[in-house]
Amino acid sequence: MPRTEIIPYLFYRDVPAALGWLSRAFGFREELRVPTPSGIHAEMSLDGGRIMMGQGAADPRLRPPGASGPASQGVFIFLADIDAHCARAEAAGAAIVSPLTDLPYGRSYTAHDPEGHPWYFTQRPV
Repeated sequence: MPRTEIIPYLFYRDVPAALGWLSRAFGFREELRVPTPSGIHAEMSLDGGRIMMGQGAADPRLRPPGASGPASQGVFIFLADIDAHCARAEAAGAAIVSPLTDLPYGRSYTAHDPEGHPWYFTQRPV
């Protein structure tokens, strides 16, 4: 029986640049890159979780947050080693908008990618 899977689909002006940056900064691995009439569709994975992305040029309402104003959603990810992940993201130039903080639901930080998507990373408390 197929299992339900919810996959964020993010819009980027420059999908190839996003693929490289998300790999360097957040540790994602590129799984798929195919041309489409509007540019490129791509998929990436991180520890079994996936994201998809595309340019969205065929529909002017589909733009990255930096192109259209504030973001209307973010991606929330639980990780095993938040401190190492944050250090990697900082070294790759991620905009850390909320530094590592211990919260009731875990140790967390928030970063924005170069096109303004918010990424929320948390390590569950032990």
